[in-house]
Amino acid sequence: MTTDFSRKLEILGDFYKQFRDNEKMSEFIEFNDIGLPLAYLASEGLCDVSDDGKKYIAETWELMLATVGIEDTGFDHITEIWAAGEDTP
Repeated sequence: MTTDFSRKLEILGDFYKQFRDNEKMSEFIEFNDIGLPLAYLASEGLCDVSDDGKKYIAETWELMLATVGIEDTGFDHITEIWAAGEDTP
């Protein structure tokens, strides 16, 4: 089981809200300067995601999981990622 796309939007959106001004995560946020804001805007209902946008979000999702050292086993909330991760902010 992997995380549903709508949950990815919410989790990445939560991540962006919590850490966009965090020094420790600045490199990750700068690298994902399209995927994170796009996920945030979509999770807030402020935009629709195109097929190209879905690719950016998928890449950002994979990079976030790799950053904390876990595989996608189906997450509902960002706290589950932090609990499962090896390297959390």
